[in-house]
Amino acid sequence: MNLYEEFKWRGVLYDATEGTEELLAREKVTLYIGFDPTAASLHVGSLLPIMGLARAQKLGHTPIAIVGGGTGLIGDPSGKTKERQLLTKEQVEENLLGIKEQLSRFLDFSPKLSNAAKIINNYDWLGKVPLIDFLRDIGKHFTVNYMMAKESIKTRTESEEGITFTEFSYLLLQAYDFYELYQRENCVLQMGGSDQWGNIVAGVELIRRKLQGKAYGLVFPLVTSSTGVKFGKTEAGNVWLDSQLTSPYRFYQFWYNVDDADVIRYLKYFTWLSAEEIASLEVSLREHPEKREAQTTLAKELTRMVHGESELQKAIQASRVLFGGSMEGLSGSQIEDIFHDVPSVEIPLNELENSGMPVVEMLVRCGIANGKGEARRLIQGGGIYLNNERVTDIGQMVTPEDAIDGTYLVLRKGRKNFFLVRLV
Repeated sequence: MNLYEEFKWRGVLYDATEGTEELLAREKVTLYIGFDPTAASLHVGSLLPIMGLARAQKLGHTPIAIVGGGTGLIGDPSGKTKERQLLTKEQVEENLLGIKEQLSRFLDFSPKLSNAAKIINNYDWLGKVPLIDFLRDIGKHFTVNYMMAKESIKTRTESEEGITFTEFSYLLLQAYDFYELYQRENCVLQMGGSDQWGNIVAGVELIRRKLQGKAYGLVFPLVTSSTGVKFGKTEAGNVWLDSQLTSPYRFYQFWYNVDDADVIRYLKYFTWLSAEEIASLEVSLREHPEKREAQTTLAKELTRMVHGESELQKAIQASRVLFGGSMEGLSGSQIEDIFHDVPSVEIPLNELENSGMPVVEMLVRCGIANGKGEARRLIQGGGIYLNNERVTDIGQMVTPEDAIDGTYLVLRKGRKNFFLVRLV
């Protein structure tokens, strides 16, 4: 199966310029995708293009990731209703470091490979081109009418805020990137999200006009949920690939909680699973949706890919905690992460020192029981757990040694009512 067919069966082929299908059927080419360094980390919204490059490399093509150190100083107006806040060169440079590290988890940059991946910063040429030369040699090939017809620009010109000349020039800069890569790297194909179609076609046109060369473009669909919500957005904000911004546990939970209506599509988009494996999961989803086998597989595949096997196992253990699993080996930060949105109280550590605090009293202090009588009845009924271990003795004392990392105690009433105690 060639790359075009691979994209097609996975449902990620939104559009392509004429001749792209034939090109990918007969040749191994150099191709690229641009990544915007407006943050120190990529997020799950970048996974589709990242996987596009990874699949291309696996099938023998040479992938280039352009990290837009130059265009990132301008800001892409595509999909935006108002101008982005301009970054400083120092901010862009700092962001580039994190993005390069994340891309290395998906692409093989080993110089031993004949189709080793490359990361290139477009500031290498955009930062040097003289303005007058750029306007004479590049700008003259695009009419204002041509640029105004592009959706990314048209949408902004019709908005209340309008578009500045700075952002208006972005299309020319991206076209110039393709022009440079065509000459420097023999790069003949640019890929990206469907919102980049106008910018990509502009590059194809520039190469044709200036070099009489033949270049191609291919775009992926913009990913949304079945309800139309932009992919990767949660109530807490973006789901990042950086574990410091989105923990492996939360990353795992994001994929595990994907709706039934989306999970098969996401398995095709974001994993290496074959058509047969995904078809099997589709049968499981249809016949036993309560098992969430498709979601579990999706969560495991993506967490392993982004964070590694060790962090995946920790995320799985942390997820099981919510269903009564062992808390042994979990850190305080993991406990905070798992139980960040459950009721919590702070109790002075010195109140547990010496002989400890009666568990009955702690239940009342936390509001789990209205009084000691109710607390005793809950314990006798087998409905109280400390760190997911059932409390069977109404006279049990809770000591600092029971606390995870010396700070956290997790109380549970029944199957799902958790309470977090922080010793301070």
